[in-house]
Amino acid sequence: MIRIYNEKEIEILRRGGKILAEIMKELKKEVKPGVKIKHLNKVAKDLVLSYGGESSFLGYDGYPAVLCTSINEEIVHAVPSDRVLKNGDILSLDLGLRYKGYCTDMAITIPVGKISKETKRLIKITKKSLEIGIKQAKAGNHLGDIGFAIQNYAEKNGFNVVRELVGHGVGKKVHEEPQIPNYGQKGEGVELKEGMVLAIEPMITVGDWKIEKCEDGFGYKTKDNSLSCHFEHAVVITKKGPQILTEL
Repeated sequence: MIRIYNEKEIEILRRGGKILAEIMKELKKEVKPGVKIKHLNKVAKDLVLSYGGESSFLGYDGYPAVLCTSINEEIVHAVPSDRVLKNGDILSLDLGLRYKGYCTDMAITIPVGKISKETKRLIKITKKSLEIGIKQAKAGNHLGDIGFAIQNYAEKNGFNVVRELVGHGVGKKVHEEPQIPNYGQKGEGVELKEGMVLAIEPMITVGDWKIEKCEDGFGYKTKDNSLSCHFEHAVVITKKGPQILTEL
């Protein structure tokens, strides 16, 4: 069942989304060469508590951390470890917040120190593909319109979209219906309606889109070890079009 949220609920989601964006802004400042990944998880945990929220990831299907920290070929859901960030890495930070009983979800990919021109381009194209996908999240459109827009832009620019991992509905739970693939055909799939809240999250690779599990048992990485990039926003569909909840 796809939930339709009323204005009172959406207002709580807006407040939670703004808090999540603030936390992510603070976390971004901590990302630099020499930093241990576990440090970022502790900072995220402290910030979530300081804002009066709860982690929606900790304990979800046994996940042992507050933050997902995926480096280079890791796509999503990698567990924070003792690994140390080094110059030239890229790091996806994915964080879920429960605030007053409602969940928002957000991810950004951050360069660590100096990165290559092609890696900068991967980040730029992935971020833009999210913007393009969000523009299609309006009442009367279909899920396929979002996926088509993301896939078309990524592939036009020489990259691939991951097929086996998808975006999702979000709100009362961290993962709700519908599933939102980052590929598809215009006009196909569920029709979008006002009050739907969607976590749209393109995952784009330099090489092949096929994936495999990380050694930690939670994360996923590219099978060919090519670089991967990930951005995500929680979005509500309104009369005036899509509104990003996880944006300052």
